Amino acid sequence: MGLVIKAALGALVVVLIGLLSKTKNYYIAGLIPLFPTFALIAHYIVASERGIDAMRTTIVFSMWSIIPYFIYLATLWYFSGVMRLPVALGGAVVCWG
Repeated sequence: MGLVIKAALGALVVVLIGLLSKTKNYYIAGLIPLFPTFALIAHYIVASERGIDAMRTTIVFSMWSIIPYFIYLATLWYFSGVMRLPVALGGAVVCWG
């Protein structure tokens, strides 16, 4: 898949997130990165460029990434109630790592 197509797909998702964040169902914007769309694209690209074994390794790595992502979300939820947004985001990123 060409680099331009990959960039266009990424830009389309960013626009979709921006549009959804302005609707009454704004919380759906936070779910967009979790939809299988990104996973499908990533798995297709990895499998077509590096093979099925590389895709399977990517899948296992992705499964382990759920734990730090949950920690990020939990700490951001807490920090956003007691800190300014930039500090809360930075703190959540630190906890993620």
